[in-house]
Amino acid sequence: MMTTQQHVLACIDGSAVTESVCDYAAWYARRLNISIGLLHVSDVAASIRRDLSGAIGINSRQFLLDELSQLDEQRAKVVNSYSNALVQDAKSHIKNQFDDVDVYVYQRRGKLLPAIEHFKAHNRAIVMGRRGEDHKHSRINIGSQIETVARASNVPVLICSEKFKEPHSYMIAFDASKTAIKAITMLSESSLLKGMQGHIVMIGNDNESAKKSLANACTQMTSAGFLVETHHLQQLDAVNGLLAFQMEHAIDIIVVGAYGSSKLQHLFLGSTTTEIIASTLSPVILVR
Repeated sequence: MMTTQQHVLACIDGSAVTESVCDYAAWYARRLNISIGLLHVSDVAASIRRDLSGAIGINSRQFLLDELSQLDEQRAKVVNSYSNALVQDAKSHIKNQFDDVDVYVYQRRGKLLPAIEHFKAHNRAIVMGRRGEDHKHSRINIGSQIETVARASNVPVLICSEKFKEPHSYMIAFDASKTAIKAITMLSESSLLKGMQGHIVMIGNDNESAKKSLANACTQMTSAGFLVETHHLQQLDAVNGLLAFQMEHAIDIIVVGAYGSSKLQHLFLGSTTTEIIASTLSPVILVR
């Protein structure tokens, strides 16, 4: 049964990043004082039965079709059992670490995006692992589902990969675009990052309009009670500049406005944002 409350939707698949997804979702939910929706989607393959009439006699064919039907049923049972075990283990893990956070368990069949959209009215944020089960041996692959979900989502998407570390600082990649300005407004109206040390970082953009937007972003955040500093860097490469700044200042979370303009323009299309997600071990929050 689905709760009518808002929740942080944690998408788990049993891969090595499942624990990280659970912990960051719990942290996110606790910061906003809302619940967690723990989602596992089983993408069950189509039946393996075939029309074998052209290959064998009718009696043998019917026998094999019966056998294949039994295999389909057995496979479905195994998939259900795995899903049940996964979500219950994940729920137990969250409650052991964050016992004050309510956890609701959701299991669906099909594809991930339709499952996420089923909960659209309740999603305050989505948390996903950077590496899915099919990419668990590749540190640079961000996972096949992330682009699809990020493009369709109208709420923040947190991408994580490593063992949970409670965040104490954040960096907002700011490019003075409408999307970046909207992201500042969204963040300033949320309690997620409040009380943490913040940095608003802009690469290039030497025109006066961009500089004014950077100053306005700082004013908006500080007026809302946030502790932030602004930084205007002149590095030629946006990704290297942002990641170098992160390393130098030991920043815990990177926030990027999806579908911005300028150097952060093309999300997942050749893409500064993709490079950041694939290159950093820190969690990345995509906001629109």
